Amino acid sequence: MSTVAVLRLPLTADLSGFVKLLQRMQVPHRVSEEAGEQVLWVPDNISEDVRSLYERFPAGDPDQQLDIPLAQTLRRPGFVEQLRYSKATAAVLLLCLIVGAVTLLGENLDTMRWFTFLDFRVVGEYIHFKPLADSLAAGQWWRLVTPMLIHFGFLHLAMNGMWYWELGRRIEARQGSINLIGLTLLFSLVSNYAQYYYSGANLFGGLSGVLYGLLGHCWIFQLLSPNPAYRLPRGVLVMMLVWLVLCMSGLISMIGFGEIANAAHVGGLLIGCFTGLLGGLYNRRKLAV
Repeated sequence: MSTVAVLRLPLTADLSGFVKLLQRMQVPHRVSEEAGEQVLWVPDNISEDVRSLYERFPAGDPDQQLDIPLAQTLRRPGFVEQLRYSKATAAVLLLCLIVGAVTLLGENLDTMRWFTFLDFRVVGEYIHFKPLADSLAAGQWWRLVTPMLIHFGFLHLAMNGMWYWELGRRIEARQGSINLIGLTLLFSLVSNYAQYYYSGANLFGGLSGVLYGLLGHCWIFQLLSPNPAYRLPRGVLVMMLVWLVLCMSGLISMIGFGEIANAAHVGGLLIGCFTGLLGGLYNRRKLAV
């Protein structure tokens, strides 16, 4: 049976814990050194499973809880198991579902006004926005981030939720729940303010600004400090950047998708690239010590 290189890591990366885990599970493997990297080789038929196992347990299994047959361990984690390791990601998505329910996906303006960037009141057929300074003076600081929880329609919520699940749990697995929550709030703050600065008093919402932040973070972090958790599926980066360009061109709005918060997307992507730069440089320096 042929073997394939499932991991290529810097020589400074500690593979000893994961190798001990593979040995205990009796997984055929070998580690070689090539071109300044350590390469883990495994049989081709279990390569994806070993890569998934490394994403879940890069340092091995310190609790020694995996004393179950190899056929059970080397499987793609089910949804319940993914939730176990993605609690923060799931919590953000649950909040989006709750807000979507109480706002009737943007139809109930009376409840939606508590989550928008600017407070407002409806007078006849018109919406009158209150100044942001007045809301902040009243202690409503949550408005700076809560627009990420608002969605306008089921498709809007479903698409954003799918991508947040895909990107958020990668960051949570690599950097932990607290860092994911912190990055989510930061990306929401920057993308919301960018949209407000660009479009003025307007209704906007959704996770998409945060999603572009997560994308930029994973992208630049992976370039500077490669790790399997941040290795996005082929074509994802290109597809999302192309979508960004199409949205900015106005084509997507013209064909009936409604107004797109382009400034939020660009703002999220830029701040995400910046945090990815800082995180990647810090992690690479830490590994080099």
